[in-house]
Amino acid sequence: MSDIASMFKSEIARLSKKTVRQHTEALRSATTAHRHQLAALKKQVAGLERELSKLRRVAVPKAVEKPAEDVDTGKVRFVAKGLKSLRTRLGLSAEDFARLIDVSTQSIYNWEARKTTPRPAQVAAIAALRGLGKKDASARLELIAKEAPKAKGKAKAKAQKTKVNTKAKPKAAAKATPTSRKAKVSRKAKSAATPAAPKVRKPRKARVSAAS
Repeated sequence: MSDIASMFKSEIARLSKKTVRQHTEALRSATTAHRHQLAALKKQVAGLERELSKLRRVAVPKAVEKPAEDVDTGKVRFVAKGLKSLRTRLGLSAEDFARLIDVSTQSIYNWEARKTTPRPAQVAAIAALRGLGKKDASARLELIAKEAPKAKGKAKAKAQKTKVNTKAKPKAAAKATPTSRKAKVSRKAKSAATPAAPKVRKPRKARVSAAS
């Protein structure tokens, strides 16, 4: 009898486990799917936070740089060694540094060699770059590179407009020339139509001989 009771118990336990597994399999699959979705959402949120922090770092120096007139440039001192050290700290070439300040690369070399000095607005722009790091500087260069094609397109459109205007002016002058030619021809025709007045010869005076 004890063997039969133990067999019944084991069978009941097996059947109960089987039914529980059948009911919980759907819940387990749903929970695993939810976990994967949560992990993907966490990655997206982390990426968005990184982009937001980059944009904030880039936007703050631009906001400081725009009101260049309000910056007291008298307090900001320009030192050639400081400019070179700032460029090396940011890990930028002279060309990239010039793109950040919107000047030529030759002006950067001249400033570092103490041949020329920057203007007050340019000194303010250099001072605004002191609070940047390498990542911020590279992010700003990427933004400038993205905005450069738009500026080139606008410049091309302006150049095309000026070309069209210059081409239109010679055409207008060419149109105006036939009228002047017609006026000259009409003047010649009028002069030919009017008869010329006959020339009157004056009578010659008789010479008095010395013998008389």
